Amino acid sequence: MPQQYYSVDQVAELLDLHVRTVRGYVRDGRLKATRIGKQYRIAREDLAAFTGRTAPSSSSSSGSSVGRGGRHAEASVIVRIEVIGPEAAMRLTNTVMAAIAHGQDGGERLRVETVYDEERAVLKVIILGGLESTAELLKIVNALIGQPE
Repeated sequence: MPQQYYSVDQVAELLDLHVRTVRGYVRDGRLKATRIGKQYRIAREDLAAFTGRTAPSSSSSSGSSVGRGGRHAEASVIVRIEVIGPEAAMRLTNTVMAAIAHGQDGGERLRVETVYDEERAVLKVIILGGLESTAELLKIVNALIGQPE
């Protein structure tokens, strides 16, 4: 079977991310890619390793494919928390990371990134993963920031 490659645009669409975000992951070395001419190409296996799940094949139609294990759904969520100081942002980030590390025991794998903008006092928590695991993590974040459900 020939190796399948994705463009940065295709990966951005598959992960529901901005193209610049995907390019940043490639530049930082978090997402393995091969440079062909002036463009990056991401191997299917490398995308699967990055996301922690099987990458879709080009032969499957997007949105309606049912794989060997049945239908699968994932969530891509960006939580924006405003008016948060650096200490509180660090505490929240550490608690969220500890929660996902503790919850990895055979459950759905989550990918979580946090970005803190000190100038604007805004913390963004980016969550990629299964619906149930994402929902549970959102409950934790909600409790940590003190918002009513």
